Amino acid sequence: MSNNNKFDVDLELLKKYNRPGPRYTSYPTAPHFHDAFTSEDFYQAIVSANQGDHLSDVSLYFHFPFCRTMCYFCACNVIITNNAGRIQRYLDYLKKEIDLTSKLINPARKVVQMHWGGGTPNYLTPDQIADISGYIKARFNFSDTAEISMEIDPRTITPEHLPAIHETGFNRVSFGVQDFNPKVQEVINRVQTDEQNTYIIRESRRLGFDSVNMDLMYGLPYQTVASYEKTLDRVIELSPDRLAVFNYAHVPWLKKHQQLLPQEAMPDTSERLSILKQLIERLTDAGYVYIGMDHFAKPDDDLTKALEQKSLYRNFMGYSTYADAEVYAMGVTSISQLHNVYAQNVKVNKAYEQRLDEGVMPALIGLELNDDDKLRRYVITEIMCNSRVLKEDVQQRFKIDFDTYFQDALSQLEPLNEDGLVSVLPDRIKVHDAGRLVVRNIAMAFDAYLQADQQGKEPRYSRTV
Repeated sequence: MSNNNKFDVDLELLKKYNRPGPRYTSYPTAPHFHDAFTSEDFYQAIVSANQGDHLSDVSLYFHFPFCRTMCYFCACNVIITNNAGRIQRYLDYLKKEIDLTSKLINPARKVVQMHWGGGTPNYLTPDQIADISGYIKARFNFSDTAEISMEIDPRTITPEHLPAIHETGFNRVSFGVQDFNPKVQEVINRVQTDEQNTYIIRESRRLGFDSVNMDLMYGLPYQTVASYEKTLDRVIELSPDRLAVFNYAHVPWLKKHQQLLPQEAMPDTSERLSILKQLIERLTDAGYVYIGMDHFAKPDDDLTKALEQKSLYRNFMGYSTYADAEVYAMGVTSISQLHNVYAQNVKVNKAYEQRLDEGVMPALIGLELNDDDKLRRYVITEIMCNSRVLKEDVQQRFKIDFDTYFQDALSQLEPLNEDGLVSVLPDRIKVHDAGRLVVRNIAMAFDAYLQADQQGKEPRYSRTV
């Protein structure tokens, strides 16, 4: 693979801009959802979104919260259980939500993307996976070229799982690895052998999945530049199509189990950022394209093509090639993203079941976007995905004078401009390669909620790099 996309990382700039901030999988961000937005509001929003002649495509997300054991780094909404009956009960109620939602979706709308996340979706049996997948496909209108993906834990896969997943219609799989170092694996309570990881990558390729991807993490206990170099050696050898390399978010005030990680073994800020520099430079030197934030892809990948064509998008599933698709998310804690509203489901199974028994949408909190939200969402998305904002484009779309409307934001960009991260030009804002590494900081200048938060009680965010 070519190394034309090689990145050189300035550690001092990373250190300077390493401060808490949103990840912008949505704007406004999830901490600003509220319970004044009701399940009835969400119901009416779906009805409205499915009327008219110009209907967008659909993206489906399903949350399967169950895991066999707790990974101590995890910040996801999970349920640790070995109770097969509890899992089947959840699937039965998930079908109720599928029925409730699918009846509201205009049958002319095509599903272009479906993703199963967790938790551990492959904690379901092969028969359960086939059953739920068939149930979904019988109730939604899938495109023949739909991207259908699943997150997979190599530790709980059986020889029957991968063939069943492929035969069911999944064409993309993503494997959680985090780190190949046994010492790191032990301390985070996620021990999986090199043999397990190698088998699942090679078997997925043999079966013919379109994309075989891998998730890693940096900032975990006992990780060093030297140890992570060996992990990267192995990753490059296995050659996944995409990589998501997440910065460990230490949020023990939200996830109590993270207190089990030994703080004294955590890499300090300098070591952690050095690992980030190393992984970006190693992966791009090996031919991967830096998509943005924590995502990498091979040059022929759809994400890379979307990056080149300035059509990349970002939602709660990360970077996406389906910019116009509305996300309808089902299962506990899942977040739907319609053009005009966001809605998050209840987080407790009992409440989830109760609402579905009553025949109502299980949304607990949400937000209806106002005109300013939509304007700023567009600008932040352009920054996060396409490394630019074309002022005339924004002015025509939203009928505002860009420089006047965003006077305060532009003044906040001045220090980043001076550091060569971004250029504020008469006709555009341009994010330079160095700025792409701190793109969250650039987007934060346009976040009206963040500015208001700083006057009061600010939500606690992970660090930007």
